Amino acid sequence: MPPDSGVTDKSFITPLTKAGNRFLETLEDRFFGGRKEKRNRFILLLLTTFLLTLLILPSRHFMSVSYKAGEVATSDIRATQDYLLEDRPLTEKKRVEAEAAAPFVYTFNANAALEMTSRFEKALALARNVATSGQTGNRQALQDSLTRILGVEVTPVDLEALLRIRSDRVLLSDLRRLAVRLFSQKIVADKTGFAADRQHGILLIDAETKQVIAAGDFSRYVDLTEARSQLADMKIGGGNPRDLQVVEELLSRAIRPNLVLDREATDAKKRETRDAVRPVLYQIKRGEMVVRVGERITPEQALKLESIFAARSGINRLFMGIGILGLTLVLFYFPYRFALKNIRKFHPSNKDLVFLALLTLCNFLILKTALVISSAMGSPFPSVDTANYYYIFPFAAAAMLVRIIINSEVALVYCAICAPLLGIMFNNSLQVVIYALLGGVVGAHGVRQCKDRSTIMTAGMKVSVVNFALALSFQIFNDSLYTMQTVYCVLFAAAGGIVNAIFLTGTIPLIENLFYYTTDIRLLEKANFDSPVLRELMVNAPGTYHHSVLVGNLVEAAAEAINANPLLARVAAYYHDIGKSSKPFYFIENVGQMDNRHDRLAPSMSALILISHVKEGVELAREHRLGQPIVDIIRQSHGTGLITYFYQKAKNLAAQEGKTVDEQEFRYPGPKPQTREAGLVLLADHVEAASRTLADPTPSRIQGMVQKIINNIFIDGQLDECELTLKNLHEIAKSFNRILVGIYHQRIDYPEPAYKEKEKGNGGKKHLESGDHEPAKAPSDRREEDKKNGGEDLKRLGISR
Repeated sequence: MPPDSGVTDKSFITPLTKAGNRFLETLEDRFFGGRKEKRNRFILLLLTTFLLTLLILPSRHFMSVSYKAGEVATSDIRATQDYLLEDRPLTEKKRVEAEAAAPFVYTFNANAALEMTSRFEKALALARNVATSGQTGNRQALQDSLTRILGVEVTPVDLEALLRIRSDRVLLSDLRRLAVRLFSQKIVADKTGFAADRQHGILLIDAETKQVIAAGDFSRYVDLTEARSQLADMKIGGGNPRDLQVVEELLSRAIRPNLVLDREATDAKKRETRDAVRPVLYQIKRGEMVVRVGERITPEQALKLESIFAARSGINRLFMGIGILGLTLVLFYFPYRFALKNIRKFHPSNKDLVFLALLTLCNFLILKTALVISSAMGSPFPSVDTANYYYIFPFAAAAMLVRIIINSEVALVYCAICAPLLGIMFNNSLQVVIYALLGGVVGAHGVRQCKDRSTIMTAGMKVSVVNFALALSFQIFNDSLYTMQTVYCVLFAAAGGIVNAIFLTGTIPLIENLFYYTTDIRLLEKANFDSPVLRELMVNAPGTYHHSVLVGNLVEAAAEAINANPLLARVAAYYHDIGKSSKPFYFIENVGQMDNRHDRLAPSMSALILISHVKEGVELAREHRLGQPIVDIIRQSHGTGLITYFYQKAKNLAAQEGKTVDEQEFRYPGPKPQTREAGLVLLADHVEAASRTLADPTPSRIQGMVQKIINNIFIDGQLDECELTLKNLHEIAKSFNRILVGIYHQRIDYPEPAYKEKEKGNGGKKHLESGDHEPAKAPSDRREEDKKNGGEDLKRLGISR
């Protein structure tokens, strides 16, 4: 990176810039080059609109406003089609009622008597086997085994009784009889709870088959306390009464309910009953008024609006996206075509289109992120409405950036395209459309010919004033002037302009380096005479350097006279002849008292050397990254002009040999000037070089010379492709005359200094002196000298071209 690039952190910016330049060059060559340029532009349009649609696509109801109960409607809302909507509160009510009416599920164990008898048979058989074998040493293990079999804790007393029982056949018979009698009735855990459930409704399921069985007669049911009391009245025979009493106590503890509430099945039944209730629907006819403007939204109306939004979700969101995509395509394509055909300065290049596409996507991404964050997080201050924060968003920054990078015409069209899309993204807000459009226009106008950072801040202040006025007008329109929200709105709106300026200040250097753009701010950096290119020109070709500085003064004044860009014209003039630094002594302004090297060359070779300085200047400008506008003016600064001196010399030599000369070999390759600034540099270059040949540069002679050169260039067609009018040429001539008259003003004759008289008295010895101290020559002397050197002056005019 050259030292005059104006970038402090070169280690970071240089790789980024080179990568950006390579990307843009590759994109222009491969994507936009050749016959496929139109097709690829259309692809860029489709890609940009598709990505932009994804950013704009709102998460809420499209083309409608979402209200909450208690809010005031700001517009009439009608149903756009027939809706069959669910009455969710009523549906939920019916489902709750059905769930509450669902029966309780009880499982009935019909084999409870058999299971109890089987457990006791296993327990008595184990005790009998242990007693018979005499292996009663490990009583704790036997006690644990009996506990697992019977399902109740067996104490040591119980264990001794079971071991002593021998005649268990009668005992088992009585146990079967008691179990059958006991479980012939329904036993529940809690009689009171079962009574309440029975009153509500119960569903009986077989514990083994899980099938619903007939409910039967539930009038006869007992709880565990009553069942144990009944068992106490029954007697068991077949053993020692004491041991039988222990068995009866074990039997009493082993009784379990045969009718048990199944909570999982009950919950499943409630869910099944709830899900079986069908939604309650109501119909809204197309055109039916849902809410009128000014009405306070009732819960029922809020429910309808919410139901309409829910009904339009899903597939309707796809249609919404297609609609936004189509709208974006229309807004992009037709204004672009109109501006291209009707706005004179609207001709964005391929690189400009890529820049505009990326800028638009980044701008909408930043604003959408700010919108989502402000909506999701809400206001950090409860008294401030979330929508008031929109006023501080940088809506105008993108348009201001387009104006600085490209021009005002493109910035105006950009504002007109993006403002409606921003309004759609911000919940179809017309206020956002107006706010973004006017803020962008005022901001773009404020940064015209931006030559320093303070201009950006001034433009930001202008945007703040417009934002303030718009915010105040919106509050008056909404009849909210005398509220605290008005204070917050106008404060945020005033701060919004400063936010735009800060955002723009930090973005411009990145855009300049990434996209290889040359702004007025960078032009000011390039205008520094300490830049390496100008320093090299000053050292190697001082005459060309002085000539370029004078041309810069001429074009700056002329550009101001015709409302062109004075800064671009002046800086381009400084660099338009930098290609001469490689072969400075082939250009007469750098020769001085040395021999003219062209005297030893053929005219065609001399012309080739003169022409080559344009190509070398372009290469040098690109090497030092002077910017595309300066590169273009270097190429166009000589147009396709004829190198007259060497052309005439070649014609004379060819005539002696009976040959002809191709005029095109003695013309610069061009192109002709495409902009007013390039045309000014071409005119000033010729005029400044020709002014050196004037014998007596009086105002009238300067005026005649300027008019003659401009007429010749105009007649040669060098100004056909730029935007200079005849009125502009008249203003340019007046400006050139004024500057040249100031340069070649008449000087008075100074009396001879006293020290010179002393020198004459000392032998007449004379020292070398600067021209400023020499007495001015008389006009007659000048004319004689000019006649003598007139041919040499014409030669300089030809060669300097």
